[in-house]
Amino acid sequence: MSNGEQPKRQTILIVDDTPENIALMSSLLKGLYRTKVATNGEKALQIADSADPPDLILLDIMMPGIDGYEVCQRLKDDRKTAEIPIIFLTAKAEVEDEQKGLELGAVDYITKPISPPIVMARVKTHLAMKSVHDFLKDNNKFLEEEVAKRTREVNMIQDVTMVAMGSLAETRDNETGKHIRRTQHYIKLLAEKMKDMPGYSHFLIDENIELLFKSAPLHDIGKVGIPDHILLKPAKFTDEEFEIMKTHTTMGRNAILAAEALIDQPFSFLHLAREIAYTHQEKWDGTGYPEGLSGDDIPISGRLMAIADVYDALISRRVYKSGMPHEKALEIIRQGSGTHFDPDMVDAFMEIADRIHEIALKYQDTEEEVKAKAKA
Repeated sequence: MSNGEQPKRQTILIVDDTPENIALMSSLLKGLYRTKVATNGEKALQIADSADPPDLILLDIMMPGIDGYEVCQRLKDDRKTAEIPIIFLTAKAEVEDEQKGLELGAVDYITKPISPPIVMARVKTHLAMKSVHDFLKDNNKFLEEEVAKRTREVNMIQDVTMVAMGSLAETRDNETGKHIRRTQHYIKLLAEKMKDMPGYSHFLIDENIELLFKSAPLHDIGKVGIPDHILLKPAKFTDEEFEIMKTHTTMGRNAILAAEALIDQPFSFLHLAREIAYTHQEKWDGTGYPEGLSGDDIPISGRLMAIADVYDALISRRVYKSGMPHEKALEIIRQGSGTHFDPDMVDAFMEIADRIHEIALKYQDTEEEVKAKAKA
């Protein structure tokens, strides 16, 4: 409000079918408040629902057509007008009448003949309460919008961080960017399939599923530390080379731990990415690496990534190999149930195999992308 500008006066709607009562209330209120007048219930509802609604309503009960009780009921049933305070001004003086009015949502009940000082005091009180209510409501709305804005910003920072780190890994690996896209969609689809299953539902909540989707691209980030002659080798590794290759899980975990150390939070959004990078090469029977974990000791995130990563490696084309047909890849996944993979996850994977195949086809590598990656 600029200097010298007068505050907007609050508006009171007077609803009464008797001209004398309207004249009396108008004379009391003029100078302090803006007033609007309705001589019947229909008109009162129209004014209350207008672009310039009243701040308070003085409502008679006994009127032709729609009586005051029904007007009050309709106003309270409409979300747009429900918060307008209503004071009944009426000749109905029985306790039952007052009780009914208050039960319908009126804030006060004054019987006629009125006492002007009492009416003015109650009007002032309820308008003050309305002002406080509106102030708090506006501030709550502002705070909710700020929280939503900050949440969007945090999510954006998380997304950018994940993509940037994932892109770093992609520059060194012989996988294409679509491998990252495919595997994160596989994981999300499989997690959603298993979210209600006993033993998994405690972890596979919506928030974690979304984090799994964001984290999946970082599963091989540790490969940035593997020498090119090993990482890009198209033939089988020697035993010595394989031992070096296996360190990508530990290097990935350590890289993410270093990033987490810069985040001043006890539980960072990168914790699942770290878990996936470190454990996605573990096997259900304990023959995997780096720790030889088995069964449920392997984090769910790592178990999910294991299936997604192996399936995609099987179907993907590379310069040195053709992609395996979907059905053959499924058979290998099925054969790995209970040895390489969590049996429950294999069962769930088979149930959504058609949708997994759809993702594979949607984001499949072109011949040009495979050749370009090989030359990079």
